[in-house]
Amino acid sequence: MFKFELLHQSKRSQARVGRIHTPHGVIDTPNYVPVGTNGVLKAVDNAMLATLNCQLMFCNTYHLALHPGADIVEKAGGLHRYIARNQPIITDSGGFQVFSLAYGSVASELKSQGLKKSDNAVLKINESGVKFRSYRDGQIMELTPEKSVLLQKQLGADIIIPFDELPPFHCDALSLKRSFARTHRWQKRSLDTHLKNPKNQAMYAVVHGGLDQSLRQKSCQILTDLAFDGFAIGGSLGKNRDDLFQVLSHCTPNLPSAFPRHLLGIADIPSINRGVTFGIDTFDSCYPTKAARHGVVFVGDEKIKLTASRFKEDFTPIDPSCTCWTCQHYTKAFLHHLFKAHEPSAYTLATIHNIKAMMNKMAAIREQILNDEL
Repeated sequence: MFKFELLHQSKRSQARVGRIHTPHGVIDTPNYVPVGTNGVLKAVDNAMLATLNCQLMFCNTYHLALHPGADIVEKAGGLHRYIARNQPIITDSGGFQVFSLAYGSVASELKSQGLKKSDNAVLKINESGVKFRSYRDGQIMELTPEKSVLLQKQLGADIIIPFDELPPFHCDALSLKRSFARTHRWQKRSLDTHLKNPKNQAMYAVVHGGLDQSLRQKSCQILTDLAFDGFAIGGSLGKNRDDLFQVLSHCTPNLPSAFPRHLLGIADIPSINRGVTFGIDTFDSCYPTKAARHGVVFVGDEKIKLTASRFKEDFTPIDPSCTCWTCQHYTKAFLHHLFKAHEPSAYTLATIHNIKAMMNKMAAIREQILNDEL
C-alpha cells in the first residue's frame, strides 16, 4: 500500500518530482506538510483543509497521547476517523516534544498551563527511554522506543517515525556521539516493534549527526541498511540556513533515490527553494500557520503584514491570483480590521490563505523541476 514513485529527476540538481502512494491517497512531491498538533490546524478545521489540496498532514503523538489519549483515538476508529480526515497523515515519535522539555523550548506551553519549567523537566534519560513529567498535569510518564511505536499504531497514521533523541545544538562532541549511538539503537528497536505488526503503516528513519559530516554519513549508512520505508533528516540542523544546507549536502547523496526524503520541522520559503535542489521531497513546519495568526500572509515568495496601517484602505484581496476562500471573498482592508479588532476569524482567514499559498508554491516548484529549471 505504500510506495514512492519517481517521476522526473532534474537535469540541473538533485531536485525531483514524485508521488508517495499511501492507504489514504497520493502525495505529490515536493510538497509542504502543515502541522496539526492536536489533530487539527489552529483556527482551520479539517473539512476546510481538505478543500486546500493539503495531501499530507503532520500530527503530534506526544500531545495526542496526553490528550485525548491514544486509546480514545483507537476506540474512535483511528486518527483519520477521529479527526474526520480522509487524506494521508504522518505522526512523529514524541521525542522532539519530550527533549524540548529538557532543553526549555516549550516554555510557552508550560507557562500556559500554569506550571513551572522545573516541574516538567525530563527526569531520566537512559537506554530504556525517557521519564518525564506531563506538561498538562505534572504526572510522571515514560516514553520508550517500543511505547512510542505502539502509540502510533493506536493512532493509525499512514507514516510513522521511530523514537529518537534530539540533542541541543550547543552540545559538545562527546555528548553528540553518545546521543548518536543511543538514538540509532532506539530507532532499530522502534523498527523491530513496527515490523511485528506493520498495520499498513510506513516508517521513516531519522538521520542524525548534528553538523558533523562523518556522523551524518554514518547515520545514512546505518539506517539505509535497515528496512525503513523512507528517510527523514532531523536532529540538530544548525543555527542558520547555511548550516542547514550543509547538513543536507552531507545527507541526501547518501540516501537511496528510490525512497522518499523528508525534512523535519523546516518549511520557510527560502529553505524550501534551496532544499528541493538537494532532493528533499516533503517539508513540515507550523511556520506558515503561526505566521498567519500574527497577521503575516504570503504573496508569492514575499510576506506582508496585514496589521500595517497601509492596508486600512486597501480594498483588494491578499493575492488577486489566489483562489482560496479568503482571497475570493475578502479584502486586505477587512482583514486588517479583523486583526485590529482581535476577531478570531482573522486567524482562520489568514491561515486558509497561507496554506493555499504554500500549496500553490509547491505546485509551481513541481512544474519548475519538470521543466529542469531547478
